[in-house]
Amino acid sequence: MVARLGVPGTGARQDGDPALSRIAKLVAAGEATHRLELAQVTGLSRSSVHAHVRRLVDAGLLSADEAVAGGRGRPALRLSLSGAAGVVLIADIAAFRVRCVVADLTQRVLADRSLAWQVADGPERTVALLAEQFTELLAEAGVPAGRPRVLVVGLPGPVDVARGIPVRPPIMPGWDGFPVADRLAAELDCPVLVDNDVNLMALGEARTVPPEQLPVFFVTVGAGIGAGLVLADGTLHRGADGAAGDIGHIWSPGAEDVVCNCGKVGCVEAVASTAAMARRTAPGADAEGEGAAMDAFLARLRDGAPDALQIVRAAGTALGEVIALCIHMLNPRRVVVGGDVVEASDHLLSEVRGVVYRRALPLATRELSIAHTVLGRDASMVGAMVLGIEHLLSPTEVGRFLQGTRHDR
Repeated sequence: MVARLGVPGTGARQDGDPALSRIAKLVAAGEATHRLELAQVTGLSRSSVHAHVRRLVDAGLLSADEAVAGGRGRPALRLSLSGAAGVVLIADIAAFRVRCVVADLTQRVLADRSLAWQVADGPERTVALLAEQFTELLAEAGVPAGRPRVLVVGLPGPVDVARGIPVRPPIMPGWDGFPVADRLAAELDCPVLVDNDVNLMALGEARTVPPEQLPVFFVTVGAGIGAGLVLADGTLHRGADGAAGDIGHIWSPGAEDVVCNCGKVGCVEAVASTAAMARRTAPGADAEGEGAAMDAFLARLRDGAPDALQIVRAAGTALGEVIALCIHMLNPRRVVVGGDVVEASDHLLSEVRGVVYRRALPLATRELSIAHTVLGRDASMVGAMVLGIEHLLSPTEVGRFLQGTRHDR
């Protein structure tokens, strides 16, 4: 399954050549794959389109397939994005694991590796691990050293996207303000984009489901609880400071005495995250043993243990109340609930649905769907691919590609 790439708009002036970037993005998105179509969509003259396409094909960014016969006259060449023109590196960092992926520009995965890892081990050790893993994976995939690339990093906490740093992440001790993008750019000699992991999940989901199912509100339940919102035009809504979707710290009725990792009391994350559910069955587990406690709880849930089912239903009620509130504010067309606890059992999602349809007004729910993710654990990977490819097709990066210059952040 290939995710849709964004169709370029006509926004503010950017560095590089916007016309070349726009043509590359239109071809990559499948919106215009012949020169005549490009002229019609862009409003450029046929001669200008021909010259731009020739530059992109000669540079190796676009491919021109065999001629396709159709009607009288000279047959048109079908244009497509060349997979070999660059690679997207993806680092999906969760509380207790890291996944490293290398993909080409056609979204084909070239290398994929998952490792057990404690995000609480801190940023320095994590950066060193990622540099080592991607060096090995690039060699394993046979990617030439000079091929354009971009690294997309997903973090389980709030992120200042412009600066590439985490901002007061509750479940990432020692990471606040750490220059993730700058440090990894220096290690791997490529641009680095850092975003919240649930934003990437939401983007991957939204670019995979039919466009009429947007806006998409993606909620994930794991060591914490977070959400991402993709608007009707397919773009992420991050908010003014990157804090949009941090729903785990919305107050949950009845949880007034429960202390959250953020230091406050009554957060829905403190009662409805998988970590919180696991603590109900294994109280006293420290941070190092929390991952094992979560795995043990999920195993009991899969086995249908009555105490685990009861805990999940209570968590689903609390989470459903928060999601119903968000639906009234955001009015999404599709709500997706993801995470290991949702994969292990249908009870959480069922409880969320019941609460939402009971609490939210009919106008907000009459065409609303509340569903599992269609991508499963690949949602963040697909979202990162989309973000990375669109970055490499930006005017600045296309200009660098045509000049054959090295990429830096």
